[in-house]
Amino acid sequence: MDTSLKQTISDNLARLEERIQSACLKAGRPRESVRLLAVSKFNPAAAVQAAWDAGQRLFGENRVQEAAEKFPLACGASELHLLGHLQSNKAKKAVQLFNCVQSVDSLSIMQELARQAEKIGKTLDILLELHTGEESKSGFADETELFQACETALDLSSLRVRGLMTMAPFTDDAAAITKSFVACRSTMEKAAGRFDIPDFSVLSMGMTNDFELAIAEGATLLRIGTAIFGARQP
Repeated sequence: MDTSLKQTISDNLARLEERIQSACLKAGRPRESVRLLAVSKFNPAAAVQAAWDAGQRLFGENRVQEAAEKFPLACGASELHLLGHLQSNKAKKAVQLFNCVQSVDSLSIMQELARQAEKIGKTLDILLELHTGEESKSGFADETELFQACETALDLSSLRVRGLMTMAPFTDDAAAITKSFVACRSTMEKAAGRFDIPDFSVLSMGMTNDFELAIAEGATLLRIGTAIFGARQP
């Protein structure tokens, strides 16, 4: 492996850890209340290996095929999440590859994931994606749709709904970003009070440009790519 790549990613993770610790301290939260997911999309397997060697164990990919080409490598014990929009014809492979699908945005894809998971005797973790950012076209449109998904999921024994995911608008407007995160957290709190969902505790929000704001608003899972791997090269 390129030693400069390994050192760069190790240094990036160390700097990121300092920022996460600082944001948690500012928010009055324990550091262990926030997990870091390394978004490895468009990055080569060598970069993933470098992150693994630096101690990173949780990874996220946007595309099923790209994940299939990179995992498992030496990272056999890594935890892998699907972040991108999933088409139903990729559900079978997604169930085989991923520990969690964060981007569940319709009843139909949820039901297909359940069907495929049941076939192989797997209980698949999922997050329900809530549309809160004006630039994002993904996710359940509002609380009514999301609550319907929660109700449906309770009847699907091969799925385990762990929480919600959202993408804030890509902007420098901190108020707009915060509004998005507050909306997601509020909806999750309402869902938790309305439905008896075990282990409903994951709030996935915050990326390289806005994760400190996400921590301030209760994020428990950060999806970070650029700050770890550098600007991606699609």
